[in-house]
Amino acid sequence: MAPSIVLVSWMVLGLVMATSTTQVEAARAFFVFGDSLVDNGNNNFLATTARADSPPYGIDTPSRRATGRFSNGKNIPDFISDALGSEPTLPYLSPELKGDRLLVGANFASAGIGILNDTGVQFINIIRMYKQLKYFQQYQTRLADLVGYEEAQRIVNDALVLITVGGNDFVNNYYLVPFSPRSRQFSLPDYVRYLISEYRKLLMRLYDLGARKVLVTGTGPMGCVPAELAMRSPSGQCVTELQRAAALYNPQLVQMINELNSQYGANIFIAANTEQKTNDFITNPTAYGFTTSKVACCGQGPYNGLGLCTMLSNLCPNRDEYAFWDPFHPSERANGIIVDMILSGSSNYMSPMNLSSLLALDSNTRT
Repeated sequence: MAPSIVLVSWMVLGLVMATSTTQVEAARAFFVFGDSLVDNGNNNFLATTARADSPPYGIDTPSRRATGRFSNGKNIPDFISDALGSEPTLPYLSPELKGDRLLVGANFASAGIGILNDTGVQFINIIRMYKQLKYFQQYQTRLADLVGYEEAQRIVNDALVLITVGGNDFVNNYYLVPFSPRSRQFSLPDYVRYLISEYRKLLMRLYDLGARKVLVTGTGPMGCVPAELAMRSPSGQCVTELQRAAALYNPQLVQMINELNSQYGANIFIAANTEQKTNDFITNPTAYGFTTSKVACCGQGPYNGLGLCTMLSNLCPNRDEYAFWDPFHPSERANGIIVDMILSGSSNYMSPMNLSSLLALDSNTRT
């Protein structure tokens, strides 16, 4: 993958094992939108440098092959699928996504993208958010051809939707180069407000397309990932300006989601507000079962934070001891911890409720 794909929304609630232990009784489709944190292989079908299709990516999968996930194994959507008791969603661009596989849902995510269309321009051929939403429309037409229009609508309305986007708008746009076009156009507070306003439009479009249960993740510790430490912080301290960006962005995201829920008169959107756990996780990784939260398992240079994760990279022998798999992305074990937080986290972390509560409430409403 290119060296500036950012980690977003990865903070954890507590010390648990990599396999998400909470399971939800729910027979529903699952749709995924966003960036490299949740891309499970769409970029494999595109001519782009933002790819995770070669070893050692996927080293801890059953096949030990790279799947297009930016992980040593499972990513966040995989653990959510486990909790739903369903098979993982296929990439929308996969030729295997047809017939009954459409009933499981689809993953539209694409590494490198952001809220804004000009984010990730260096990766050239990626599926920007407007295109992901167009693909969602196409998917619904294909689903209606399979099961009929009314049943397709029911499936989409009952489905769980995950959207993870926003971090690249800082690392791959505003802070990509000194005096970037966006940083000249906006002060940081104004840029955050602009991102939130554009994100609101995306979420409203998802609602218009039938989404009624949408999990929205915030940005994680952008200034603390190994890549940023290697490039901007020789002392190993989290990069102050990127941390400030996260601190401005995440509360406004939660506020915007609460406003949308009020507008629609229902808890359509739930926010995974993970930024508040950042300091504890970074300063005391052993409390969460890791030996380090600074050094990536796979990489090179300071903190293994430079360049790509390739066969020539340094590779740690025990991925479970590392919070980061590569310079930007969490390890499989960290992904499992994230999902346990999403499923069972208190109101300090999930607003207005955690995912288990939302799905249980929905099940009670339907019975």
